[in-house]
Amino acid sequence: MNDNTVAFIGAGNMARCVIAAMVRAGYPAQNIIAANRSQPKLTALAADFGIQTTLDNIEAVTKADVIVLAVKPQMMQELCEVLISAAPEIAEKLFVTLAAGITVARYQQWLGNIRLVRAMPNTPSLVGLGVTGLLPQGCSNYEKAFVDHMFSGTGMNVWLDNEAQIDHVIAVTGSSPAYFFFFMQAMQQVAEQLGFDAAQAKKMVAQTALGAATMALDSDHSFADLRAQVTSKGGTTHEAVTTFANQGLEKMVSDAMYAAIKRAQEMAQSL
Repeated sequence: MNDNTVAFIGAGNMARCVIAAMVRAGYPAQNIIAANRSQPKLTALAADFGIQTTLDNIEAVTKADVIVLAVKPQMMQELCEVLISAAPEIAEKLFVTLAAGITVARYQQWLGNIRLVRAMPNTPSLVGLGVTGLLPQGCSNYEKAFVDHMFSGTGMNVWLDNEAQIDHVIAVTGSSPAYFFFFMQAMQQVAEQLGFDAAQAKKMVAQTALGAATMALDSDHSFADLRAQVTSKGGTTHEAVTTFANQGLEKMVSDAMYAAIKRAQEMAQSL
């Protein structure tokens, strides 16, 4: 599977994240090409990972077996139409897209009846602890296995059954690192009010979050059970958790996640 040449069109943060994960997992750097319209990001990718780079999108896609579309959603239509016009033979290749909000039907409108995987990795993929939602369209079992292999270094892969689930993945895993960072930011602010310096407070909060997440992954118990195990009735934790509940934390989280889904649906319609 490592014999396929993979071309990334776009060299932004998410492309970098996936490239880093592929190289970290042992994918040959010489079989990865990144194309971008400006040089600085390409220079950094070549220096950090030893991959091929080019300023010419057409050169990249014609060399590739697998084409990863990693430009911003608002640039995607123009990119696809330029690529298929200049190199119509690429319609026979496997496409993977990292863009949010663009449906399979749109890609088929721009590129034809292509084989495609919509991929939604999240930012912890950069450290190999991410979750990537994968939606295949017209792909063979080999192609699905290859894409699974491609993203194996990013963390956990979740194959989806229908396109609506892409929006759900955005709310549950794509946007959610920011939810946790927001919560951790609030905890750090209180820790600093209590006299800890900023660096110490950040490390304390982050280490506790890491420990809690690791305990949850290593345990067969539900989150509710794990919470109960550290919440003695009438104790300090009980008081804190009761305050969260009384102030509507569960509803707030639900409202936020459904707001993310609604926005994803609006973006899809606008694009």
